[in-house]
Amino acid sequence: MSKKQLGQHVRLLGWVHIISGALFLLIGVFVFVLLTGIGAVSGDGEAMGVLILVGTVTAFIMVVLALPGLAAGIGLLKGKSWGRMLAMIVGLFHLFNFPLGTALGAYTLWVLLQGSAAAYFGSGEFA
Repeated sequence: MSKKQLGQHVRLLGWVHIISGALFLLIGVFVFVLLTGIGAVSGDGEAMGVLILVGTVTAFIMVVLALPGLAAGIGLLKGKSWGRMLAMIVGLFHLFNFPLGTALGAYTLWVLLQGSAAAYFGSGEFA
């Protein structure tokens, strides 16, 4: 794959990881608002406490899952070698998230394990 083609794939991959991470964040916020809202509307103190706890824990987990993908996407866009390594690790975990995550994980590994990818990230030139 040429340097120009690799650069296009890396840029696309960076944006896809950022969008994926942002969606995880949005889902976490939505679940938190939904569950705490249901708890508040229920009028039952015990139900409200449980739903606030579940909503908070779920939102926290979603944020923790989103941050590596966001960081990997930013690292890829800036051409950092740590971004490449982090994206490969995140891509491996995405393989288990069938079907869209599997496609993203496979694409991530296909792009970043190209023979020219190591040289691309080591060169400091990002087209």
